Parts: sequence; structure tokens; C-alpha cells
Amino acid sequence: MQRFQKLTPCLWFDDQAEAAAKFYCSIFDHSKITGLTHYSKVGQEFHGKPEGAVMTVSFELDGQTFTGLNGGPMFKFSEAISFQVNCQNQEEVDHFWGNLSEGGPVEAQQCGWLKDKFGVSWQIVPVAFMHMMLDADTSKSQRAMQAMFKMKKLDIAELERAFAGQS
Repeated sequence: MQRFQKLTPCLWFDDQAEAAAKFYCSIFDHSKITGLTHYSKVGQEFHGKPEGAVMTVSFELDGQTFTGLNGGPMFKFSEAISFQVNCQNQEEVDHFWGNLSEGGPVEAQQCGWLKDKFGVSWQIVPVAFMHMMLDADTSKSQRAMQAMFKMKKLDIAELERAFAGQS
């Protein structure tokens, strides 16, 4: 019997769930598609999808389970929900920012946020920045925060210079 994760984000797509899952699995290590379901004639008066079309795709990104649902065009993604990618170094920041930005139209947003070609919002965040924000010396953390507000893709070296008062 298959075990299901307690909490699983479900992403509502028009009809791109499988393409999105493949795209995301190509970017994140330890990722895979774990299952597909298909629409049948049952409920066709409600879903309007052709028999055999992909209904859901189950996938894992670095061990986190997701479901993609091809539910139609009624709902769109917004920045109200985003996925935070915690990066250990600039190489990881560059990797995730660059790959999630592929295949536009993509919207690079302030403070390490981007919206990918499917409309899903991501926060590409260096762990070092989160540590800066937790520092007891609020003047240091505020300098790093001020530097971050001027960036789209976050630059760890620049954040560290601001944190140290060297900007």
C-alpha cells in the first residue's frame, strides 16, 4: 500500500501539470514523478476533459511531495502562495534562479522572488541571509535587509558586505 505524506501541496494547472512536474523534477535533485491519473468519462459533464487526458501528476522535489491537477483555466496562481528554496551558497542561488527562469515568460521580482513560465512563484533565498535576519544586532540585519530590497536575484557577497557595514 502506498504511503501518503500528511501535507501535500496541490497545484492547479489548466492542462500543464505533467509538463510542469517534468520541468521541476529536472531542476531539483532527488526528484521524480511518482504517479499519473487520467480523466475518464465519469464526471465529464463537470470536468469537460477528454477521456485519457492527464488529471493529476504526483511528484517529489527533493523529497517534498506535490500533486499537480489539470483542473482547467478557472483559477490562476498568484504570489499569495510561493515556494521558498533555501540555498546553501551562491552556486545554488544561481542554479535555481537560472533554471526556474527558463522558458519564459518569466517575471523576476524584487527580493529573490520569481514567477516561472507556469505562473508559480518561488523565493530563492540564501540560508546565510536568513541567519543575518536572526542576528541579535538589528543594525546589521537592517543593513542586509536594505541591500536585499534593491535586488531581484539575491547576491550573498553583497548581502554580507551590507551586513558587515562595508557597502
